[in-house]
Amino acid sequence: MKNYKYLYGPVPSRRMGLSLGISPIPKKTCNYSCIYCQLGRTDKMNIERQDFFPLEEIEEEFLNYIKKNKNYDVVTIVGEGEPTLYKSLGKLIYFLKKTTDKPIALITNGGLLKEQSIWKELLPLDIILPSLDASKENEFKNINRPHPSIEYKKVINGLIGFSKKFQGELWLEIMFVKDYNDSSKSIERFKSILSKVSYDRLFLNTPVRPPAEKYVKEPREDFLNSAVKSLKATPINLLVSEGFESIENNNYESILTIIKRHPMNQYEIKSFLENRNCDNYQEVFEKLDDSKEIEKVFYKGYNTYRIK
Repeated sequence: MKNYKYLYGPVPSRRMGLSLGISPIPKKTCNYSCIYCQLGRTDKMNIERQDFFPLEEIEEEFLNYIKKNKNYDVVTIVGEGEPTLYKSLGKLIYFLKKTTDKPIALITNGGLLKEQSIWKELLPLDIILPSLDASKENEFKNINRPHPSIEYKKVINGLIGFSKKFQGELWLEIMFVKDYNDSSKSIERFKSILSKVSYDRLFLNTPVRPPAEKYVKEPREDFLNSAVKSLKATPINLLVSEGFESIENNNYESILTIIKRHPMNQYEIKSFLENRNCDNYQEVFEKLDDSKEIEKVFYKGYNTYRIK
């Protein structure tokens, strides 16, 4: 079986079921460098939209995959950085919409929604999941650490404006970080912003996987309970995800294709290998531990593996 460069999974999404991922962005290429990012620090800060990879290659991989595989619930454009930086994103969405009857989703930090020129590309999506982590300018700078050219007010106005035009499902996500945006005043400011956005669902998240910065911590449980109630939101940690899969036959390579975009902890890897009837999973773990390309992070009582 050929190696896939742009497709990965399907991976379990706590919001959407089994998600077949498409990554049109090189590793850690983003216009933000969020302190909580599960992929680690952004090392390729970028604000210019580019065709990082040929669209034809991505389309060919997808066509090859769906010839033999139907076991996915949604196609998610997400990848290893900010997917709206992919210049041919609109063409990719159009291709996917005419090729599969499964919903097409996009996970984005929302930074480029300030550009109305990109709205037309995104309107055919079935689901879009923008982040909204900051209730004011200094939270934005301290949590998301955006490229200096990106202004908070324009990002918020872009989100509000786009939400009025978008006809699909708009699912917002707020990542709460201890001592950064976990105050009652932040909640009130979020309420004010949300009152202007047309959205269908709101999810509250916390750094459940190892963050980019070691000082990042989860907020207190009582704050989260209060935030869920005040904002009428769904806490992601109460949603269940299970069923990692991979396109690759080789057990080790299959894990690599996933953790490039979606870090996995030791229990997820063990369960994944058992489901593939792997009888030498200790050897796979040894190879992961010895690899110079992989970072093993001890966080919340267990090891999580991600690409350096």
